[in-house]
Amino acid sequence: MPFLFEDYTLDSRRRELRRGAELVPITPQVFDLLDYLIQNRERVVSKADLISAVWNGRIVSDAALTTRLNAARSAIGDTGENQRLIKTLPRKGFRFVGTVREAQRSVTTPVGSAAHSPPRLSIVVLPFANLSDDLGQDYFVDGITENLTTDLSRIRGSFVIGRHTAFTYQRKAVDLKQVGRDLNVRYVLEGSVQRGGNRLRVNVQLVDAETGAHLWADRFDNPLADLLDMQDNIVSRLANILHAQLIEAEAQRAAGSVDPDAMDLCFQGRAWVHKGLIAEHLIQARGFLSEP
Repeated sequence: MPFLFEDYTLDSRRRELRRGAELVPITPQVFDLLDYLIQNRERVVSKADLISAVWNGRIVSDAALTTRLNAARSAIGDTGENQRLIKTLPRKGFRFVGTVREAQRSVTTPVGSAAHSPPRLSIVVLPFANLSDDLGQDYFVDGITENLTTDLSRIRGSFVIGRHTAFTYQRKAVDLKQVGRDLNVRYVLEGSVQRGGNRLRVNVQLVDAETGAHLWADRFDNPLADLLDMQDNIVSRLANILHAQLIEAEAQRAAGSVDPDAMDLCFQGRAWVHKGLIAEHLIQARGFLSEP
């Protein structure tokens, strides 16, 4: 259910924070922190609770936690001095103290209606599987998942499910179409990481959550040198490739539309640009992106 407090609405399923009708920009990690505090508003949440829920138990500095808390307060018009909504209890933890109402979703809208259609460029990055014998590599695998989620959220117009929600599927056999329905997303990215000797192999695949069709898959083999540098390189390459793949997938959806809207035409134009900066492609792109 959406949570209502003051003039804000936090929708966990849609992963949206709104003030009135206006969408409030918020990073996925800060959204997860705010969502966790609100859902656990009847009790004091310890630092360990937050780290376990939002950072999946990874080591987090006090400065990093304070930065995220300040960002959450800023997003809802609160401050560390006023603590009108998020209160810090010294040596105890934190608590959301604002008055919250839970709004019922309408159940009269037909399932096939636009209100239930997943947003364009909506995706969840499921936790990558660690196929190595060394369980100590879990932190590295989780880091790839988390950083890839963050990078994809920077794509203009994207709707990316936060890591806290995505990690509830970790080490579970899941139906990707059901995941899409549960999270209201069009695409699911899943993958695995395997370390052998001095090499690291990352397998990824992009799935259409509505049909279950595999849209794209690839394998990345890298020599094992500096793990952190390798992670940054893999995530950067993946994000760039996925950006193009998501645009292409949306363009194909738009091409089958009987009455494409401006956004559909934009996706088709951008898809031609991604094909390469040659004259034929640019002429095709201009045909979709130019005003009639």
